[in-house]
Amino acid sequence: MPGFRSRLTKPLSKLWPLALMALAAPGWSVAADWTLSYTADGQPDIEGIWSNATQTRLERAADLGDKRSYTNAEAAALEARVKVGMERSMAPSDANRSPPADGNVASAYNSFWLERGSNVTLIDGEYRTSMIVEPSNGQIPWLPIDERSPSQLSRWLSMPGVEPFDGPELQTIGERCLLFWDFRTSNSSAGPPMMPMIYNNNYQIVQSPGYVLIYAEMMHDARIVRLDAQHRAPHMVQWMGDSVGHWEEDTLVVVTKNMHPQQSHFGSSENITITEQFQRTGEDDIVYSFTMDDPSVYREPWRAQMQMKRRPEDRIYEYACHEGNYALGGILGGARVQERESSEGMQADR
Repeated sequence: MPGFRSRLTKPLSKLWPLALMALAAPGWSVAADWTLSYTADGQPDIEGIWSNATQTRLERAADLGDKRSYTNAEAAALEARVKVGMERSMAPSDANRSPPADGNVASAYNSFWLERGSNVTLIDGEYRTSMIVEPSNGQIPWLPIDERSPSQLSRWLSMPGVEPFDGPELQTIGERCLLFWDFRTSNSSAGPPMMPMIYNNNYQIVQSPGYVLIYAEMMHDARIVRLDAQHRAPHMVQWMGDSVGHWEEDTLVVVTKNMHPQQSHFGSSENITITEQFQRTGEDDIVYSFTMDDPSVYREPWRAQMQMKRRPEDRIYEYACHEGNYALGGILGGARVQERESSEGMQADR
């Protein structure tokens, strides 16, 4: 029956090695009162709606150095400060207040609209100070800027006669509503890697024989992972790349190549290889890890981890980016007006 999920657990002969591993490795974080279930075709069950919202940063604050985790007290204090700030931001707005003097229209949002989460990432008993765990300083290991491979957009803009607002292709993929793209981090929520944004941090995972589908709420992007397959030819590029997966014990490993040249994650080029791992560690927990390998941009591969928390009562709602979105037309239309005014001014000076 479609959608049927077997609740059978592993045979005892397979559970004994796991039990021994748990005794030998204090960092093993599988809940003691939880048992992994399997789909009808034998895949570890990672289906459901999950959120990766968190207060943990991708890169560690420089003053923390190699400090990988907070103490329990430090994490509790950080979460308490975040909750106080969220409550203050959610207070009713003063309709008679003056507009922001600095022109910061982001002030139009209060916490009611945001979904950054209030928790510090907790993995293997550690309250993480950053998602990045390798290298040990929690920083992206950039090549010197003059040694990095430029992005497709940078290459276009460096061509003679090309101006920033000549056409839609010269705008970000977020402004074009192709994928949600965060200009602050140069990354998209659909991924890979799948990074938390200011809101809509939900993902739905659906499993079927031979495939795993990851559906991102922001912006209803569906990535289809083909299991035990080969990557397509390099010229067959996709916005979210070509994702091929396989199971290593109870961990789903997904390797993505052939990223669209207009797509970039943390400055990456189209030559990047991204390796993701999905390990379910409890009824409501997945540990999501990813490794970024792009020698044309980074000195070495770097690895990050985050929690994905199950949202059993949630559902994925439509995110209609282009509905009422006049920004792109306004940007290009404004540029045409400027060009016309400049041309008319030049003619008047003759």
